[in-house]
Amino acid sequence: MSGDFQVSAAGRVVLPRLGDVQVASIPADSLQRFLTDRYRVYLNNPSIEVLLLRRVTVTGAVRTPGVYPLDPTLTISDAIALAGGPAADGKRDKVEIRRGGKLIVADLRDDVVIADSPIQSGDQLYVPTQAWLIRNAWVFSGVVTTVTAVILTRALR
Repeated sequence: MSGDFQVSAAGRVVLPRLGDVQVASIPADSLQRFLTDRYRVYLNNPSIEVLLLRRVTVTGAVRTPGVYPLDPTLTISDAIALAGGPAADGKRDKVEIRRGGKLIVADLRDDVVIADSPIQSGDQLYVPTQAWLIRNAWVFSGVVTTVTAVILTRALR
């Protein structure tokens, strides 16, 4: 009877033997006790683990943007890795949280654990793109080299 069970938007989950159960109004620590008590009718010494995943959209400069269920023990870096990692032009050190069209200010270093961050289900983790000059440093380098060559040529005349 083990498995992963998704809670609907209405806060309901369908569980083996118990059927349709309203769980949204029950705190996570109480939910574990509630389910253990309910399963005692069917099992001797039931062991229930409740782990609340956060459904988060990872977008921006990542290889495979999409919606991902995030275990609260994962780090920000792990969440970005689930989306294929940052794209070549991604600013991995500047990940943003967007909620309802608004930017949520938070410290999102690579090693920050999801449980210790303000990330909630429905949020968007956004990896911004690096500045044009950083992505195209070769253009600036080429211009500087050309200008230097022109200046040296004129100076030698």
